[in-house]
Amino acid sequence: MKDYFEVSVKINPNAIELVTEVFFERFECEGVVQAEEKYKDLELIETTNNIAKGYIRCEEADFKPSEIQKVFDNAKEELKEEGFTDDELGEWTVTAKKIINQDWSQKWKEHWKPTKASDHVIICPSWEECCPGKNEILITLDPGSAFGTGTHATTQLCIQAIEKYVKQGDEIADIGTGSGILAITAVKFGATHAVAIDNDPLVIDVAQDNAQVNGVYNKIDFSCATADMLSEQFDFVCANILHNVLAEIMGDLKNIMKPQGYMVLSGILDEKKDVVLEAIEQQGLKLIETLSQEQWVALVVQK
Repeated sequence: MKDYFEVSVKINPNAIELVTEVFFERFECEGVVQAEEKYKDLELIETTNNIAKGYIRCEEADFKPSEIQKVFDNAKEELKEEGFTDDELGEWTVTAKKIINQDWSQKWKEHWKPTKASDHVIICPSWEECCPGKNEILITLDPGSAFGTGTHATTQLCIQAIEKYVKQGDEIADIGTGSGILAITAVKFGATHAVAIDNDPLVIDVAQDNAQVNGVYNKIDFSCATADMLSEQFDFVCANILHNVLAEIMGDLKNIMKPQGYMVLSGILDEKKDVVLEAIEQQGLKLIETLSQEQWVALVVQK
């Protein structure tokens, strides 16, 4: 029988999504605590975010902290080859311990509470009870092994752009859908149809389940795909991905935008935005607005 182990990685908080990706892609990971957070009335009042804690399963005989450290060291080197610096990533030093007599597949959920992601959107974990106020939209979510709980700045910036730019009757594309949160939010704001894709087949079932819970399953088509595989065009495109990937696929993203259509590009550290801005300019897209939160920016562009 496999045991649970808590693996803590010291990071630059800006690199939390990168570390989370390593946990889910390279280990049998049940969940990641991205920050120790305290909330009051749906507002985040305190956070400790320089340690990422992942809860992984493995045979005790196979549990070797030195090997786990090597995995993170290799992943960090790969990211540095893509242009990230040591300062941007942080130390990535690992400590690990066995967890006894607790269901740690559920333990991480204690750290995720209802969150106000924008002026009118409340993200509520499926295991919590939430009562939205007047004119508020409730999104009930269980991320499973997917990204997108609504607490991270990159996701919230996309939700804010959706709230501002998505119109009744729009058709939406969500590139790198993860938990499906952005496609679900867009439909809740009046989009009639959404195509939500991800290159990780494991997240598709999670996203479909979330769409079902939120009553929008029949309006979203989920599939394992990449932007270059789409042939239709959309009124609004969401792409919450790493900055270097956004730059590489900007042409594909432009191709799926309708004339005069909008797109929000997120997952961009402030110091890396020039890489994406250059790609935007090369593709002849018009920058409409820059949204920012903490050290992250999202760029709204128009075709």
